[in-house]
Amino acid sequence: MTADFAGRPGGALVVGGSGGLGLAIAAMLAERGSAVAVTYRTRRPDGDHPAYELDLGDHAAGAGVVERAVADLGGLHTLVYAAGPHVPMVHLSAVEPAAMATQLAADAAGFFSVVQPALPHLRATSGSVVAVTTAATSRFPVRDGLSSAPKAAVEALARGLAVEEGRFGVRVNCVGPGMLTDGMAERLISSGELSDEALAITRRNIPLRRFGTAADIAEAVCFLASDRAGFVSGQKLDVDGGYSV
Repeated sequence: MTADFAGRPGGALVVGGSGGLGLAIAAMLAERGSAVAVTYRTRRPDGDHPAYELDLGDHAAGAGVVERAVADLGGLHTLVYAAGPHVPMVHLSAVEPAAMATQLAADAAGFFSVVQPALPHLRATSGSVVAVTTAATSRFPVRDGLSSAPKAAVEALARGLAVEEGRFGVRVNCVGPGMLTDGMAERLISSGELSDEALAITRRNIPLRRFGTAADIAEAVCFLASDRAGFVSGQKLDVDGGYSV
């Protein structure tokens, strides 16, 4: 077991730490020596980590949560954005403009509402940001636009921040999950939005012929947040079994 974050000043804030991916990321960061705090929307996660209720639709709330995390953790070396509300799979032609606007506000603007106030603290520790987005921005799956378009905006912001914040020693990267047995993919499967036939087709489109897990995503996030990726910034690592190739 590596101890990548042992001795690092401050801790890691995982936004969306009550979901399947966020829980796995928070647990792995803690296992590797980091103090951790998380945010949640409706269900406070179990565990000893400081946890703060946060509605990303309230763009004024992010700064307060960041300040609470900095106070509780003694600083901030990592911000992980792993929030992702359930998004139905529909063709873009059937998406109401108001629904797209809502999703863009909750996801892209929501990401910015927490990362912007975190920057002074990340500069102080030469820290990093890792945004969990989607492999669908590399290879578009039909009916995924309501999810992937806002995530593409998050990725554009991440690249811009990487360019502008690098002079302060801050790195910004993304992880793009493919189909998983956890998180949103699991919700799509359990809700019946993906039929057995659609799942079989999806598996055939993945070179490894299987779905990933939350642990696969957590491993990539922890790597990018660690000093092992110290010269990596402005990049996106798709963890998708080869789907986006």
